[in-house]
Order: sequence, then structure tokens, then C-alpha cells
Amino acid sequence: QVQLVESGGGLVQPGGSLRLSCAASGRIVSINSMGWYRQPPGKKRELVARITSDGSTYFADSVEGRFTISRDNAKNTVYLQMNSLQPEDTAVYYCKAVVDGIIYWGKGTLVTVSS
Repeated sequence: QVQLVESGGGLVQPGGSLRLSCAASGRIVSINSMGWYRQPPGKKRELVARITSDGSTYFADSVEGRFTISRDNAKNTVYLQMNSLQPEDTAVYYCKAVVDGIIYWGKGTLVTVSS
């Protein structure tokens, strides 16, 4: 079994920054891709960014240029650096990882952008 644990959420003012982390642990041979999704209040979950094992990245249009994603393969950890945060970025952020061909989700961390 594999566990994903997110951290780094919280309350931030508009224009501020946060860094989310997601660490995978358990029985892991290889992690194919890791990524971040978010679910704003009353809306569907959406892909924010993902990074593959070879470092290729994808960003949703809404966060392109403001968010960056990186991973530390030695630590089985993915990071989401979020800059220039806006109220519309408020959501529960979930980590997703494809580990040995199986999809795992974290429990989520709340990000609130408000003055």
C-alpha cells in the first residue's frame, strides 16, 4: 500500500505565495507521474499541474506562469510552488500519484486566498 501525505496549505492574502508538498511512502518501485488537482467550493475537481518521471510538466491555463511543479525522486516528493495567488485559487488541493501503474490520492490540503 502507498500513502500520499500533503502539507503546506493555509490562509494567504491575494498576491501571496504558498508551497505545497506531497510525500509518497510505502511499497514503491517506481512513480510514473505526480500531480496536483484542486476542488474549489461547489465545483468539480480539476487538474492544476503534473510532472512525469522524466521531468515533463503540464499546467492548467489558469495557473500557467504563476505555479511551478517539481519533484525530488530520491524523496518520492512533489512540490507545487504557488505565486501571485488569487481568491479564485481557493480550493482543496489534492496530490495524485501513479505508482507502479496504480493511482493514489492524498486526502487534500486546504488553500484559502483571502484578505
